[in-house]
Amino acid sequence: MRAIVVHAPHDLRIEDLPAAAPGPGQLAIHIKAGGICGSDLHYYHHGGFGAIRIKEPMVLGHEVSGVVHAVGSAVADMPVGTRIAVSPSHPCGQCRYCQQGRHNHCLDMRFYGSAMRMPHIQGAFRQEIVIERHQAFAVADHVSDGEAAMAEPLSVALHAVRRAGPLVGKRVLVTGCGPIGALTIIAARHAGALEIVATDIAPKALQAAALVGADRVIDMSKDAEVLQSYTANKGSFDVLFEVSGTERALRSALETLRPAAVVVQIGLGGDINFPANLLVSKELEWRGAFRFHEEFGTAVELMNRRLVDVTPLISATFPFDQAVEAFEVAGDRSNQMKVQLSF
Repeated sequence: MRAIVVHAPHDLRIEDLPAAAPGPGQLAIHIKAGGICGSDLHYYHHGGFGAIRIKEPMVLGHEVSGVVHAVGSAVADMPVGTRIAVSPSHPCGQCRYCQQGRHNHCLDMRFYGSAMRMPHIQGAFRQEIVIERHQAFAVADHVSDGEAAMAEPLSVALHAVRRAGPLVGKRVLVTGCGPIGALTIIAARHAGALEIVATDIAPKALQAAALVGADRVIDMSKDAEVLQSYTANKGSFDVLFEVSGTERALRSALETLRPAAVVVQIGLGGDINFPANLLVSKELEWRGAFRFHEEFGTAVELMNRRLVDVTPLISATFPFDQAVEAFEVAGDRSNQMKVQLSF
């Protein structure tokens, strides 16, 4: 079978790899669709991010869907031909964090397409992959392969919304409207947010935010003063989802928050200076949101029940053997949201 392998910055190759047979509790999957994530782009353009660097060839990809084509002897509930979304998360289940139900903080996590460990955890941008049964979630007939591959980023958004606490009747600000930001808008609306305002500097991202349910979008490159109108009377928003990962976006948003508001930090862009005077004087709560676990099954079920629609965010699809072109296009935020590969 063939796979998409990164060797170094801008050195992406389609290579032949051996296929494997499933063990007793495993499934062999024909991959159908895969979404290019921000971390995939960092590996492609920069060879990694922060201290995490590629040290050996690595198959990229963790947002995938597929169909079961072989079943291990101990699996009785997932027949051949079942269409699935694949969770890329494989926690050990034994460490203290797994035992506490914090599987996303597993001490022995194996997450597809990650150079955090050595040897690296190979990814899922390949024609075939063997997975554990618990990683497979059946999708309804009406859910396309591309939609099913969106379950992973939707799970990130659902986890962030869970970290915010109850949202029913709350006023929400989302800064950064790339795929995760737009999905956070979807998740926040589903959780009962009364009003959602979104900011970005890319017209494509703002257009997508409006399509998926933002009540108002603000182009911070042209209309930054509009956001300032929300600072009156100590602020307007109960919750901020900061998805851009930039200090400038965070600082401009803090003045719009009401006392006791919650800030959920999703975006990663390096160190950020958080103004302690606002944290103290407004009694703000700043919370991180890292990956997901049980939210993956929820994401699939929401799509299966037609309770969310992620299709407006899929902006382009390329055959997997055009991976280099796909990665180059995916890096253009001015024109693209979620770029996917078809296998």
